[in-house]
Amino acid sequence: MVGNKYVILVAAGALVFDKQNRLLLHQRSDNGYWGIPGGFMELGESAEETARREIYEETGIILGEIELFNVYSGNGRKQVLENGDKFFDVIILYTCKNYRGDITFNKESLAVKFFPLDLLPEKLFPSQKDLFDDLLSRKHT
Repeated sequence: MVGNKYVILVAAGALVFDKQNRLLLHQRSDNGYWGIPGGFMELGESAEETARREIYEETGIILGEIELFNVYSGNGRKQVLENGDKFFDVIILYTCKNYRGDITFNKESLAVKFFPLDLLPEKLFPSQKDLFDDLLSRKHT
């Protein structure tokens, strides 16, 4: 249903931290950028269910307790894909400090790794810039 007219798509993801307060990122197989794991909601899912499913699919991690970090929406979330599909996304982002499972990944990820907040990779996913900016501005709070 995405196409030439703008639609709204809802996505959810999580900032997953290990015991050393490093952030879990995955390197996307579609463009090579590193990003926060997450993805689009499926019909009938809650935002929390979407975040849990997407993190598991992309990283193999099963989230424990999650807490709302922020909701991103508005004109800054306007997207146009290479194929011409147009949408505004609404991103619901959680934090998680307890999880279980071992890191694995599927065809959506080239790599999955924890990074210290002061040593994030250079090639971060451009459409998540505002998410990273918010995270880094809060890292001392």
